[in-house]
Amino acid sequence: MNGQQVIREIGRSGVAASAVGLGTWAIGGWMWGGTDERESIAAIQASLDAGVTLIDTAPAYGLGRAEEIVGRAVAGRRDKAVIATKCGLVWHTGQGNHFFDQDGKPVHRYLGRESIFHEVEQSLKRLGTDYIDLYITHWQDPTTPIEETMRALEDLRAAGKIRAIGASNVNREELETYVKIGGLDAIQERFSMIDREIEAELLPITTGNRVSTLSYSSLALGLLSGTIGPERVFSGDDQRRDNPRFSVANREKVLSFAETIRPVAERHEATIAQIVIAWTLAQPGITFALCGARNPAQALDNARAGTIRLSEDDLTAIDAAIAAKLANMDS
Repeated sequence: MNGQQVIREIGRSGVAASAVGLGTWAIGGWMWGGTDERESIAAIQASLDAGVTLIDTAPAYGLGRAEEIVGRAVAGRRDKAVIATKCGLVWHTGQGNHFFDQDGKPVHRYLGRESIFHEVEQSLKRLGTDYIDLYITHWQDPTTPIEETMRALEDLRAAGKIRAIGASNVNREELETYVKIGGLDAIQERFSMIDREIEAELLPITTGNRVSTLSYSSLALGLLSGTIGPERVFSGDDQRRDNPRFSVANREKVLSFAETIRPVAERHEATIAQIVIAWTLAQPGITFALCGARNPAQALDNARAGTIRLSEDDLTAIDAAIAAKLANMDS
């Protein structure tokens, strides 16, 4: 039966949010061929109107641009949004490890205490708020002990600047360290029908310690949406342009998969993408699914996925289609 948006708690924090979340990497424009600010704001507001409360962003998404757009979109309705943003990818200091360059600026992975304190204030300013619901270490910094990072984050929580603590792009050892220290509420990791490594590596740890998992790239950068045909051309700085995942062969496999699960979609009066998102949320250990949207139509499509309840028969059929159609994909 389909119904209202599923609401889930973020770890032990007491902060609750919609299981479907809006991811704003594309809204930042970087690696996505630019952005349309008006459409982006409309997408965020349409998500909130549809009951999607979780809005995920980061300073690195356009060097602050995505956070600024989120701030403008939630102005006047901040209490309706559960904002997740991040720290640890910095361009104000050369400390840590160089990671990449964006718009001519060197970006480093760094999670030192003073840097985190600097970052949180910058994010609060761009977001136009005085607190962040979920604050996530974006990429891990091998030059800073996790203990130092967590002490800084706990101090920010005690000060009311943040409400919950997360970590992203962790390996098993890093996650075990976070859990041992205590205070971790969530991880954010790549997970989809064709990216399932965390099932063996990380999810046994999170589920045993009441740590939530936010999946990103739930549609594999749009590949699993069932709408990208073999003729599609990616241009500019769109990261999919040279990504082997988006080979013609892979796109044809996904279209064949989409046809196989179409009966499930038709039963729920849903799109293929909505069924893929609903499947993601039905996986053991996956608490939230982050889905990007750049306009209101895409945002509403994603929101609808949060109201779909797949049956055991649906899940069995989808799993069979995954095994038959999506195996041995280029990556």
